[in-house]
Amino acid sequence: MPKQFYRKDRVSELIRKNLAEILLRNIEVDGALITLTEVDVNKDLDRAISKISVIPSDKADRVLEVLEKSRGYLQGILNDKINIRPMPKIVFKIDVGPEKAAGVEKKLLENK
Repeated sequence: MPKQFYRKDRVSELIRKNLAEILLRNIEVDGALITLTEVDVNKDLDRAISKISVIPSDKADRVLEVLEKSRGYLQGILNDKINIRPMPKIVFKIDVGPEKAAGVEKKLLENK
């Protein structure tokens, strides 16, 4: 069983590395900075939950919409770059962790 989790972690990292490069080169949303923060492949290796951070956060819905429309295109490029069969389906989610951390840090600085 541990070997399965090891493969899951390797596949997650491989997809994260390649997908980050693909997003950087192929996806652009005016006025938004998109960062791929994490990719988590489920244990069956059929879904890759890709968490993205968007600055400014008010553009997050627009970025998610663009990524959802481009999913097939992005999946195709990823399939060409990585030789994994079957390739996990990419699912995009907004990662609000960095935004929450910035808010906590701001409050801590205000209380000094």
